[in-house]
Amino acid sequence: MIQTTDLRGRRPSPSDLLALVPRTAADVSAATASAEQLVTAVRERGLSALADQAERFDGVRPTTFRATADDLARAVDALDPLVRDALVESIARVTAASRAQVPAPAVTRPSEGAVVEQRWQPVGRAGVYVPGGKAVYPSSVVMNVVPAQVAGVREIALVSPAQREHGGAVHPVVLGAAGLLGVEEVYAIGGAGAVGALAYGVPELGLEPVQVITGPGNNFVAAAKQLVRGRVGIDSVAGATEILVIADGTADAVLVAMDLISQAEHDEDAAAVLVTDSAGLVDAVRAELERLVPRTLSAERVRTALGGRQSALVLVDDLDRAVDFSNAYGPEHLEIQTADDEAVLAGITDAGAVFVGPSTPVSLGDYLAGSNHVLPTSGQSRFSSGLGAYTFLRPQQIVRYEHAALAEVSERLVALSRAEGLPAHGEAVSARLERP
Repeated sequence: MIQTTDLRGRRPSPSDLLALVPRTAADVSAATASAEQLVTAVRERGLSALADQAERFDGVRPTTFRATADDLARAVDALDPLVRDALVESIARVTAASRAQVPAPAVTRPSEGAVVEQRWQPVGRAGVYVPGGKAVYPSSVVMNVVPAQVAGVREIALVSPAQREHGGAVHPVVLGAAGLLGVEEVYAIGGAGAVGALAYGVPELGLEPVQVITGPGNNFVAAAKQLVRGRVGIDSVAGATEILVIADGTADAVLVAMDLISQAEHDEDAAAVLVTDSAGLVDAVRAELERLVPRTLSAERVRTALGGRQSALVLVDDLDRAVDFSNAYGPEHLEIQTADDEAVLAGITDAGAVFVGPSTPVSLGDYLAGSNHVLPTSGQSRFSSGLGAYTFLRPQQIVRYEHAALAEVSERLVALSRAEGLPAHGEAVSARLERP
């Protein structure tokens, strides 16, 4: 069901490890040509292109693309009470954590009369993509909308695929989550075309272009986000979800197996990796996977994901080598289940989010931990971060110099401008010092 990779007795270099880590064969670049056609169609034909794409990919041609205020209110009222309570609690926890991500303004005074102020400005308008294919994701509504609201974004447009089972509307639970958060713009559009709609706008819908697009999606959504980057900001180019578990012989094989399964049920391309120094744990986890996978609702999907080249049980000599492997992998989700979790954590540099201890599964972060579950995949955590309030903020520097402070640096500034062959730069300063 799942391959075993034995690295014991080997000391691979960082570049060797990058080649050794298991990755899916699916590549966002393979979807680029198709995504470009879909985005271009929406840019050129607007609403009619979106209707054609919904019929082609979602099996329904919506008659109304934008949810009304009444639609949102009814969806909130129709939420299962326990689901509503869970969403309200998730909103509260993610709000608290997101507030900690907003940097405070700061002022630097290089000299008397010289001030450089650092401030963080939110974008005015953001677009949020909420997937709607193999599962329903009201939690993604919370994880994308709350950081934007905390950052101070004034307008949020939410898009999610039309649902054939609901007459071409957005899934009612997604609508309900949006309603709880006070989102007023919700559109039943999905896929690469939805990304194009957010980037370029759709006048017939009253959908104005946004400045930032966030949210997970399939390879076509990811490719579309990559295509419109530059016209708009994006959070990341996300691929299929992934989990890496660092564990030793003290770990509970049942819990490790369940956590691997919980990520594998997302998608056939999902990655589930265990890295351990215990051959006994590898055998035990393999046995538990054989026992537990047939019992799960999405057994076929899980079996495909676990059997893919992106999933593996990796044996290493010790936990230091496990840490090296994990940092080379740069997992979206990293779990640590060892006899000394904090010692292992101290060596971790590259991960989207880290879940420490047997009582902290990744699924907690998906819903109610307070952390954000929109995280970098495909090794991107080695150089980028997950979604947060900072995604919607832009640092700005405000500079104020008095006449005397300018005079103090003028001679050196003029010298630098001449050295660079840009004398007018220095003359712009000198002119100020010569005037009353």
